[in-house]
Amino acid sequence: MERRIVQFIAALRASGVRISLAESADAFRAVEWLGVTNRETFRMTLRATLIKDSQDFPTFERLFPMFFQASALPPFQNIFQGLTEAETKMLAQALQFFNRRLREMLERLLEGKPLSPQDFQQLQNWFNLSQYSDLRYQNYLARQIENALQFPELRQGIQELAELLQQLGMNRRRVAQIQKALEENRRALQEQIQQFAGQQILQNMVENPTPKGSSSLIDRPFQSLTESDSRQLREEVRRMAAALRTRLALRLRRAKSGQFDAKATLRANLQHGSIPIELRYKDHILKPKLVLLCDLSTSMRYCAEFFLTFISMVRDQIRQSHAFAYIDHLEYISPEFEHMAPQQAIPQVLRRMPPGHYNTDLGNALAGFVAEHMDLLDQRTTLIVLGDGRNNFNPPREDLFQTMARRAKTCVWLNPDPQALWGTGDSDMPRYLPFCDLAFQVSNLRQLSQAIDQILCHPVRRG
Repeated sequence: MERRIVQFIAALRASGVRISLAESADAFRAVEWLGVTNRETFRMTLRATLIKDSQDFPTFERLFPMFFQASALPPFQNIFQGLTEAETKMLAQALQFFNRRLREMLERLLEGKPLSPQDFQQLQNWFNLSQYSDLRYQNYLARQIENALQFPELRQGIQELAELLQQLGMNRRRVAQIQKALEENRRALQEQIQQFAGQQILQNMVENPTPKGSSSLIDRPFQSLTESDSRQLREEVRRMAAALRTRLALRLRRAKSGQFDAKATLRANLQHGSIPIELRYKDHILKPKLVLLCDLSTSMRYCAEFFLTFISMVRDQIRQSHAFAYIDHLEYISPEFEHMAPQQAIPQVLRRMPPGHYNTDLGNALAGFVAEHMDLLDQRTTLIVLGDGRNNFNPPREDLFQTMARRAKTCVWLNPDPQALWGTGDSDMPRYLPFCDLAFQVSNLRQLSQAIDQILCHPVRRG
């Protein structure tokens, strides 16, 4: 219990609550005197000794149950128990209509099996969980885990399973009971995931507390940003873009005359008795030429905004750029950036393509590009796609993307989704990746800036 209290105090401090060593000692003495058997008395003892500002009460009340409640699993039920042999056979037959991953998840729900320590270890291997050290990430992290486990498809799968069981002749009442039990097990699994996300973040807060006064916004996932966070990050983007512009300009200046080519120099001077007289250089590095395709769907807007800001602020170090935006169709947006500063151009582009309920369709956008803009791609062009690769089960048209990638000098994909989600649900990333020279996960501003630096300052040439 003492170790748990120490961790609780560390988590309070990491959340901004000021607690002195003397107050910590008071808490331990009070707990030793009053005991821990009565949970409410224990809670009030800690609150009275540790919290001196009423503004910190909500933080205390949010963290206390995460450290000092029974870690009992949510209630699961084994649906197979109580079914007749005929009903069990119908279930087995219906499950054959689903793909392997979704069938496994449905079987887990039918058996009432919670996630095991081995499952959570696999999730830790999929996600870089150590980067989350703020409880505001809890819901975001839980959603990411649910997506990796195909929860969006699972909800639809439960409905389809109920329909299949009715078609196979199962009693309607029994089907309704099975469907209700499946939904209850799904919610229990969600609760377990939520608990795991919170516990993981608390562990990170205790083990790697954020130094006082430091900002973690550049490491915060784009999807978890508030409008206030975004305003602060816009200033950070301008600072980082200015630094990138300086690095890019320096690189181009150093390479202005080209890189010395020893082999070509020796070959050219054989006529002089192998005594070098005329120096030879490899082709000097030219300013990059870019074609950009940016997903502006709701989940991508912050990431696209920061990406376009980066590119706009280094335009004088780019020979030529053509920017396109898409949701369900392609729009040419370069003219906005030619006549306006980024802080005016980007809001206008976002208003021009407002978020809505229409579905992302990258395949249709690729078709529009191939039909009207293929002349923009050549062996000097870097093609950059910023998107999550999700097509809402529309045709991905990877054949068109292959044609575009082959025509460009280099093809790069920037995806804000964790790599564990590339290929899950409606993600078509595995279809596009074989034609990419580089692919980066850009979940936050730090990753995005590092990817842009790699693309512009250290370009990859095809062998």
